[in-house]
Amino acid sequence: MSALKDRLETDLHGAMKARDELVTSTLRMALAAVRTAEVAGKQAHELTDDEVLAVLTKEAKKRREAAEAFGGAGRAEQADRERAEERVLSGYLPAQLSDEELSGLVEQALATAGVSGKAAMGQAMKAAQSVVAGRAEGGRVAAEVRRQLGA
Repeated sequence: MSALKDRLETDLHGAMKARDELVTSTLRMALAAVRTAEVAGKQAHELTDDEVLAVLTKEAKKRREAAEAFGGAGRAEQADRERAEERVLSGYLPAQLSDEELSGLVEQALATAGVSGKAAMGQAMKAAQSVVAGRAEGGRVAAEVRRQLGA
C-alpha cells in the first residue's frame, strides 16, 4: 500500500475520533476516489504514491471548479464548503510552483528536449509535464509552454 494512502487512512481515523465532520467527509471522499481508481481498468491494482497524488490533484481541482460555480450562482455556503474541502486536500499535495519557477522549469525542459515552434506542442508538453511532475496544474503548464513556443 502506498505511504500516501496510509496517511490518508490514518488521518481519517484521527478526524473521526476528533469528530471533525469536514475532514472526515473530505478524506472519505478522497479515499473513495482512490479505491475507484484502483479498480478502474481491466485489472485491479494498488496505486503508487504518484498515482494517489494524481487522484488527489484531480479531486482538489473538482472542488475548486465547484466552488467557482457555486459562487457564480450565488450559493456562498456551498462555495465555502467546497473551498474548505480543497484546503483539506491541498495539505496532501506538493506545494505549487510560482509563475517564475514554472517559467524556468519549462524553459529548461524545452531546451533539454530541443523543442521549438508551435507544431511541437505535444512534445513540449510531455517534456514540461515530466519536469513539473504535479507541482503545477496542466492548464498553467500549457499556457506557459504556448507562451514560450510562440516567442
